[in-house]
Amino acid sequence: MVGIYLGIILAILVVIFFGAALTIVQQANRYVIERFGAYTETLSVGIHFVIPFVDRISKKVSIKEQVVDFPPQPVITKDNVTMQIDTVVFYQVTDPKLYTYGVDRPLRAIENLTATTLRNIIGDLELDQSLTSRDLINSKMRIILDEATDPWGIKINRVEVKNIIPPKDIREAMEKQMRAEREKRQSILLAEGHKQSQILTAEGEKEAAILRAEAEKEVRIQEAQGKAEAIIEVQTATAKGIELIKKAGADEAVLRLEAYKAMVEVANGQATKLIIPSDMQGIIGMASSIFEVGKK
Repeated sequence: MVGIYLGIILAILVVIFFGAALTIVQQANRYVIERFGAYTETLSVGIHFVIPFVDRISKKVSIKEQVVDFPPQPVITKDNVTMQIDTVVFYQVTDPKLYTYGVDRPLRAIENLTATTLRNIIGDLELDQSLTSRDLINSKMRIILDEATDPWGIKINRVEVKNIIPPKDIREAMEKQMRAEREKRQSILLAEGHKQSQILTAEGEKEAAILRAEAEKEVRIQEAQGKAEAIIEVQTATAKGIELIKKAGADEAVLRLEAYKAMVEVANGQATKLIIPSDMQGIIGMASSIFEVGKK
């Protein structure tokens, strides 16, 4: 009976022993193991056996990238302007052993290092440069912090300046300057718009005047061509009439008689004055002689 109890107790002790010896390391974690207070090894992902009451887990370290947001820090620029700047640091543990034994309270150490580095960088810049050189500040801080934290088993992946808060009077002056710049740009845009409108109006009037001139020119050309064609038609008809008279055998007396008839028709018009050629008497006498001959 006593043997049975001893067997049960031994079995329980064995279970407890193996339970204490069995260690499971989860993904993205590392366990730092100490044996009698001295560093022994770093356990990676998987199942591991340690010696109970001899080995112990000194620190569980996450190797995932982590983000820490530090509160605003007072800094002084090169032109003696005090500002408040807060930063965000992205870091990752690369060596769990150095992270455990390299520095006490690593996050506190990174915060202090970030503050001093930021003061040094901003101290070499003027206010305007500090406000417009965030990329420069970020890159410089990342390089300096990464080099300083390397002995601690920490890699600084990225540093971002989150907010830059100048003093109240500087902010008010900046707002006034920005408002003046916006009003200036607005005035320039209005002036440019007015100028463009005048240019377009002038170009439209110019094109309209050119079109009107071309239209008038075309009208004159058409009128001149019409008159020329009319003159040509009249001259052609006159030439044909003379040609027909010649073909009919009319002599000079007949031609003068026709001229007389034409004068008579002119006299029957609305004209108040009539100019008779000097040789009209000869024409009349010839006409009378022809009349007398016709009677005989």
